[in-house]
Amino acid sequence: MSEPATLIEALRPTVQPAVLVPQAVHYAVEQFLYLEAALLDEWRFREWLALMADDIHYVLTTNTQAQTRDRRRGVAPPLTYIFNEDKFQLERRVARLETGMAWAEEPPSRTRHFVSNLRVLSDDGRSVETSCNYLIHRASKAHDIYTFVGTRRDVLRRTDTGPGWEVASRELALDEFVLQAPNLSILF
Repeated sequence: MSEPATLIEALRPTVQPAVLVPQAVHYAVEQFLYLEAALLDEWRFREWLALMADDIHYVLTTNTQAQTRDRRRGVAPPLTYIFNEDKFQLERRVARLETGMAWAEEPPSRTRHFVSNLRVLSDDGRSVETSCNYLIHRASKAHDIYTFVGTRRDVLRRTDTGPGWEVASRELALDEFVLQAPNLSILF
């Protein structure tokens, strides 16, 4: 599935100023993102899935590379989705990982998810939009070691249960132009 590279431009690091939110809100958002990363690293996928809203939109796109002269004219290569999923599709991915039959994850990868440069871009009282950078280290088998770096935008919705937030939308963009890993069976 390809489309003009408009989404990718929105995911690039931005100079859009962060909004001033109470320190407690920023801290709560930060701790939620750290909890989510820890659940993924510990293969606690069902608990991670419970943090996703029922109407989640979960997208990972490739990066695009265009000549400066083309970017100035607004011409960009097509955008390609690696993931473009909803809650049902995320549940299917988790179920597959739990079967022990996902050969790309046998034995399971060891991952470390890092989140940095967190900024709250908007807060309407019901949800916050955030921007951050991520780094995922994946070690699988003897010599399969990969690092994924990029930027992402999340919309986190306040809830009265659990950690107080759920992920309503996640749009990730890899910094890589060519994907080096043989598969992407891990969750971002």
